[in-house]
Amino acid sequence: MTLSSVKSPLIGFLAVLGLIMVVVLAVFSFRGAFHSTVPVMVVSQRAGLLMNPDAKVKMRGVQVGKVASIEDRPDGMAIIHLALDSAQVGMIPSNVRVDVASSTVFGAKFVELIPPRTLSMDTISADAVIQADHVTVEINTVFQQLSSVIATIEPVKLNQVLGTLSSALNGRGEQLGQTLSDFNDTLARLDPSLDNLAQDIRTAPAALNSFADAAPDLVTVLKNVTDLSGTVVGQEQNLDAFLFSAIGLGNVGTDVLGSNRERLTTVLDLLAPVTDLTNEYNQAIYCGLGGTVYMSKGSPSRVPGIELLIGLTPGAERYRYPSNVPKVSAQGGPQCTGMPVVGFEKRPPFVVADTGATPWPYGNQNVLLNSDGLKQHLFGPIDGPPRNTAQIGQPG
Repeated sequence: MTLSSVKSPLIGFLAVLGLIMVVVLAVFSFRGAFHSTVPVMVVSQRAGLLMNPDAKVKMRGVQVGKVASIEDRPDGMAIIHLALDSAQVGMIPSNVRVDVASSTVFGAKFVELIPPRTLSMDTISADAVIQADHVTVEINTVFQQLSSVIATIEPVKLNQVLGTLSSALNGRGEQLGQTLSDFNDTLARLDPSLDNLAQDIRTAPAALNSFADAAPDLVTVLKNVTDLSGTVVGQEQNLDAFLFSAIGLGNVGTDVLGSNRERLTTVLDLLAPVTDLTNEYNQAIYCGLGGTVYMSKGSPSRVPGIELLIGLTPGAERYRYPSNVPKVSAQGGPQCTGMPVVGFEKRPPFVVADTGATPWPYGNQNVLLNSDGLKQHLFGPIDGPPRNTAQIGQPG
């Protein structure tokens, strides 16, 4: 065997081996064996038909991973394990939403990542658990539910309904077409208000719950109104008599007020200054009445009766004319001066006002002691002139 005869098969074998390695590397590269992935778990009500491993995971129409496996739970829920491309994870926020979608009702399922309006500053992490919001309904599910509905309908009754419907629509095609055209125009006019209608539908549950909470009270009110109306009907004669009496009383009141109109006007005119003065001194009146209330709530006496504390103090000199003539010159208005509650061993201060009746005027010596009369009373007549404060130093 020569070297050339051995070299040709070896080269052919190496070429075939290289071709096999290229194919294997291409297959593994296509399956993502050389790309690092981040595992994420999606919890869904169901995986749906045509959701298989290696299904695409998309975000904004770009593939960012694939479905690694699907796990069915005993409670009917489905766990979809995702393998996200580690190079794309930095573009996926942590608060991303998930929908199990399909391009058509017959197409294969894929997982769609939907960014929220307010993006989180954090990116999705490994082993994160996301709740799927929506799963596209397959056509076979619709057929299954439709079959369940049709199975519950009796054929005879269905035939009767279809016959009646056929008789009702027979010869009315033009009217039916006009109705559909009018309905289309109505929907076209309602289309701009769909957002407002959606808002009303969203807020309706709260309003309906409020009505539901108030329903028992409303029923009670209606029942009470019914009872009241029955009472009014039962007491119709008494009510008529009362109304006639009220009319008579009104006529008498009209006669009394009409005949005494001038007198009532005069009384109100005279009462106005009094009420104005009372309103001006309302603070002082309130303090005085408040002090009386406070005294009435004081501790009772230890024994029945009244306790009095009496003392003798020298009086002031009698009023003199014209310095003590009463006058109205006080200023400052009403004031409480410590009232209505006066503390223990406290007394309200005396307010000095220019009224001409001050008991402590400046320079008033009050009562002067008659020392000469006292000595005459004690010792009898004494020689010499009387000795008093104005004759200090003189004999006597």
